[in-house]
Amino acid sequence: MLGIGEILIIIMVIAVVFFGVKEIPKLVRTLGRAKGEFKKGKMEIEKELKDAENEALEEKEPSNFEKKDETE
Repeated sequence: MLGIGEILIIIMVIAVVFFGVKEIPKLVRTLGRAKGEFKKGKMEIEKELKDAENEALEEKEPSNFEKKDETE
């Protein structure tokens, strides 16, 4: 069975054969940008979900100040 290092070497050789030495930096740069955009989108979605969760919790549980006003 092949180890991780051997698999990476095989992938690199295949990439050189298909894309050529000059195109690999462009390809890696493009993949890096795509990864960054994906990460940014993921963070935005997580933030929106947290904001929605906080809003739902605020609506569900009134604050202590509101509870005092209701009892008076």
